[in-house]
This record gives sequence, C-alpha cells and structure tokens, in this order.
Amino acid sequence: MNLNQLYYFSKLAEVEHYTKAAEALDISQPSLSHAIGSLEKELGTKLFEKQGRNVALTKYGRIFQEYVEESLRILDTGMQKVRSLTGQTEGVIELGYIYTLGSEFVPRIVSDFLRTHEELNVRFRFTVGNTSEVIQGLKEERFDIGFCSMTEKESGIQFTPVGTENLVVVVPKGHPLSEEQAVFLEEAAAYPQIYYTSNSGLRPVVDKMFEQMRIKPEIAYEIEEDGSMAGLVAQGFGIAVMPEIPILKQLNVDVLGIRNQHEKRYIYMARGRDKYQTPVVRRFADYVKRRNFW
Repeated sequence: MNLNQLYYFSKLAEVEHYTKAAEALDISQPSLSHAIGSLEKELGTKLFEKQGRNVALTKYGRIFQEYVEESLRILDTGMQKVRSLTGQTEGVIELGYIYTLGSEFVPRIVSDFLRTHEELNVRFRFTVGNTSEVIQGLKEERFDIGFCSMTEKESGIQFTPVGTENLVVVVPKGHPLSEEQAVFLEEAAAYPQIYYTSNSGLRPVVDKMFEQMRIKPEIAYEIEEDGSMAGLVAQGFGIAVMPEIPILKQLNVDVLGIRNQHEKRYIYMARGRDKYQTPVVRRFADYVKRRNFW
C-alpha cells in the first residue's frame, strides 16, 4: 500500500467512475484499475462494485474510506505545517540562550531582525538555560540557534563569536571595596565569593583568572545563573566576579573594574554542524554574524 493508492482510492470513491477519476488524477485508466486492484488484493476484499457504467463503494469500501479520508486530512495538515515552518519567507526559529542575554541582547537582536526584514513572516520561540542546556538542546535539535559560552570538545557544534561582556567585581552597597572604581583581583579575593557552578560556561573563565594570580578564592556559595548571583551579592552573601549585565544597574550593588585582569565573556552563536537549517534560520544566522556586538 502506498500514498498514491490512497489518493486514487479517494478520488474514485468521490466520482464513482474510472474514466473520470483517471482524468482528474491525470493518469491512464489502466493505471488506476491496476492500483485499485492491487489495493484490494492487499486488503483481501472488494472496495468497489459495478453499478451500470459507474462504480460504488462496497460495505468494506465505505469503512476503509473513513480511515483513508482521515489519514489524508492529517497528512495534508502536516504538509501545510511543515511548509509554514520551513518556507523561503516564513517559518519558526527556535532560540536557546543563557540567562544574561535575556534582558537585552536577544530581545534587541530579534527585534532589529524583524524590523529590517518586514517582508518575512517569522516567529521566534525562546528558551533560557545555562550553556550546557543550550548545547544539549542543539544536539537534540530542539533549538535552531543557541547563544552561549563556548564549550571545549563539542565537535558537533559550530561556535561563532558574536559579542563580549566585560567581567567585573560586584559588591553590595557599603562594602569596604565600594569606594573604589576598580580593584586588583587580589583585593577581591580577600572576601567570600559567590561563584559559578561547575556546569556554568563561565566557571573555567573565572577559575583561570584566579589561577593566573596564584589565588585560591574562598567560595561561599555556588550558583549558575547571573541574575541570582547578583541578587545574592546585593543581600550581602558575598561578592562576585561576573559579567557586567544590565540587571546590576537595578540592584543595591556597586560595580568595580578589575585592574590587573581584562578577561571578557565571549558570547557565541552556536549551531549544529552540518545540520539542515531552513532558509529563515540561515537568514537570521547571517544577520547575526554581520552585526557588531564587540
């Protein structure tokens, strides 16, 4: 049984005449007769019976017709859905990105893309997570594009640098370091640290900063999400080395530069290597690569 046989059966059941059905299907009458005969043989029953020059469905043909029509309807809906998602000028883009990019970076670049591509009918779906979750989502093809840190030994993922965030020392208001505009990393290390968890993409970066100074920081608490980290600092749980993210301006914290370190968090656009991407996804990726976020 194949899809053509189901279409042929449906059309013949509709017009009840072999010649008219063959003309409507743009095939020869012998081809239609052979297809219906093969279908009846496979099912082990007669689907049509002659009525003069016409044919009519048998009892079993009518039962089969219900399921054929429902199957073809579902298939047609699926085809329309796929076309709407993967067309040249329309579709859905699934984005996964790390927490710090949710308040400014991603909303800005998506809104700019939509504004400069008004000819496209594109919808975005957004999911937030840490770097490892974003990469896993790309591997499972739940995301078309991810914005995150780069992870080593991910040969199946293509990372393209698209921006940076400065790393700073964040302290609660009134902290002994608050009077400084910038501090040495050794000064910051004298206080308990709110630190990134081991699965955070920033953990290796901050570790490297302290290792280069031969400093082992006192880790008071570990957390993976930057906004929560800043909230803990604001409530006096410790200080933190973290990206200079927009939410810091709204919290009861002071932001200090780092005098002897100039590390940055690099923001990468991540995509599955050698994975098929729809035309609108490729256009969005090309747009991101052309933008300047440095």
